[in-house]
Amino acid sequence: MKHKIGFNALSRRAGHRKALIRNMVISLFKYERIKTTKAKAREVRRVAEKLITRAKVDTLHNRRIVAKRIHEKSVLSKLFKDIAPRFAARPGGYTRILKLGQREGDASEMVFLELVERKPLELKKKPKKEKEEEKKAT
Repeated sequence: MKHKIGFNALSRRAGHRKALIRNMVISLFKYERIKTTKAKAREVRRVAEKLITRAKVDTLHNRRIVAKRIHEKSVLSKLFKDIAPRFAARPGGYTRILKLGQREGDASEMVFLELVERKPLELKKKPKKEKEEEKKAT
């Protein structure tokens, strides 16, 4: 019987599964949106939501607990300084899963896992100096 199996093993051993989830959570916080399979997204979502809830209260204890899961200092500081304050008034539901359809090779369901209050992407623009110099040259 499979009673009280509280997570999806994702057909991986414990060490591989923990590393996969850790890397995907770090990518989610770094890029605020990742493309993955539905099963992986649901497992990553569980971990990410708990970490955001911890990060809403910036104490040394909470930083150490979150640092057990997130090993990149830049992502850790982004979580506490940028991401968690955005969700201060929200009691939960920090991520959303958007369905994309099936993958070409094996027909597994692909999704976007993203933060609900995502910052818009900043497009890189050419400096105005280059454009002015081009006009003067002609």
